[in-house]
Amino acid sequence: MMWQVIKSVLAAFFGVQKERQRRQDFEGGRPVNFILVGLLAAGVLVILVAVVAVLAAR
Repeated sequence: MMWQVIKSVLAAFFGVQKERQRRQDFEGGRPVNFILVGLLAAGVLVILVAVVAVLAAR
């Protein structure tokens, strides 16, 4: 189940999630799972951008 949440959050990040999958997520998924995975993914994205910026500034 957690793998499905991760896939859905990543698809939503890139804007490529299918309507059928989005509907299934809203009907059966627990919101707290999507929120936590979304926050974690956003944090990883921020860290990656910061690392690239620091390396590019050298």
